[in-house]
Amino acid sequence: MSTTPGTLNVAATRVGTEALGPGVRSALWVQGCPFDCAGCMSPDWIPDRPARQAEPGELAAELLGDPRVGGLTFSGGEPMRQAAGLAEVARLARLARDVSVICFTGYRLEQLRRRPPNPGVAELLAAVDVLIDGRYVAALDDGRGLRGSSNQRVHHLTRRLTESGYDFAHRPRTAEIAVSGPEAMLIGVPPPGLLAAFDNAVDTVRTGTTIAKEPPRER
Repeated sequence: MSTTPGTLNVAATRVGTEALGPGVRSALWVQGCPFDCAGCMSPDWIPDRPARQAEPGELAAELLGDPRVGGLTFSGGEPMRQAAGLAEVARLARLARDVSVICFTGYRLEQLRRRPPNPGVAELLAAVDVLIDGRYVAALDDGRGLRGSSNQRVHHLTRRLTESGYDFAHRPRTAEIAVSGPEAMLIGVPPPGLLAAFDNAVDTVRTGTTIAKEPPRER
């Protein structure tokens, strides 16, 4: 699916979360992913189809709407498919506030540097402080860290978060459930058992009220 130059195809946003990296952060999930990892938490965000169309400036302002926010986390979907737009979001956000940037991707860092799959990859990598790379493998999900499975790697591309005290690879997992009207959203990489419990709760409530399951993808 093509978008207007500069426009991002956005699956969801969340302003103010502590489940996707150190401190209070805002998250942006893009729509569309070339990978089809078995066990993906958000299969609805894999298809390359229209979702919310938004400009980088609009998104940067939205993500900084909470004055406590000190960082941004990009996921999806596959962020590298919309790398140029996300790089611009990061650039504009940093004009207003010195935020850190965490980004998930199914690509390996070496591939992104050697053969960028889309325009803007180099610019996005230059804006990212921590990159978590690799496809999700359910059999390697060890229930630890801010990554879905142990094959995925944490790259500190800058020193901004190296002394944050946040253990990206081995920390106990945390997640948040946000409810807005008839919609519920699971935010973060959930501890073992939480996703199943969330799905069961949503299915139960659906018998009386429509709730959209929109958990971010587990990388």
